[in-house]
Amino acid sequence: MMRSTLFLLCLIVAATAAAAPEHSPRPGGIAIVDVGTSKLPKPSVHYDSKPALVLRNLDRWNAVVGIPLDTQPGAISLLVNGIEMDVTVTDHAYAEQRLTVKNQSHVTPDQAQLDRIGRERKIIDSALNRFREVPVEGISLAPPVDGPRSSSFGLRRFFNDQPRSPHKGMDIAASTGTPIKAPRDGIVTATGDYFFNGNTVIVDHGQGYVTMYCHMSEIAVAEGQPVATGEILGAVGATGRVTGPHLHFGTYLNGTAVDPAVVLITPESPR
Repeated sequence: MMRSTLFLLCLIVAATAAAAPEHSPRPGGIAIVDVGTSKLPKPSVHYDSKPALVLRNLDRWNAVVGIPLDTQPGAISLLVNGIEMDVTVTDHAYAEQRLTVKNQSHVTPDQAQLDRIGRERKIIDSALNRFREVPVEGISLAPPVDGPRSSSFGLRRFFNDQPRSPHKGMDIAASTGTPIKAPRDGIVTATGDYFFNGNTVIVDHGQGYVTMYCHMSEIAVAEGQPVATGEILGAVGATGRVTGPHLHFGTYLNGTAVDPAVVLITPESPR
């Protein structure tokens, strides 16, 4: 297989350009890669055997690839129309977080709970790995709720001093009952009351771009329902494994959790 090295574009987001917000080729970040002129048909891009999002940025095609949290620094390979191309992943250190959970079963589930977790994991994974081939104009997201945003993505977590997997979302502080709004048009692909996540909604925005909302006090949408930007998905709560009311907000590309801070609009950034 032919091997070449891709030229990586660090994009500057302009109000008139349908561009991805930030090139951040680190574990848990996003690689934004120039994959050719938009005068040619949209190329096929895959990473780790999964299709990647490709969008038009002015007169170029850009692949937008989520990089898994456990990726080691160095070169990773994409397949662009069957040709292997390298992207360099930079190092990034994440901190630790120690939490106390009152319900010990949320730390050490029994067998019946483990069986439930396994069933729910299949539903969640199916929704997070969905790939719907539709045009995507950009990946910037409006805030789903207003409130202080933690920098908790990627934290290595300890619940009651027991190590668990890194945190794969952003916690946004808000009181119970605060409305949660869709940050971008999409289709609801899963809803449910899950053991760890509590009341949860998952929304597909196209081409493997997926958002997840957890610990809700109530759900206001149904599976298969189209939602528009700003439409109410439900309300903030404290269901599942939590220490208090907040929104766990997750963003996914090619089935990979990426840092929501990369794609969330701030008051200074354009849409």
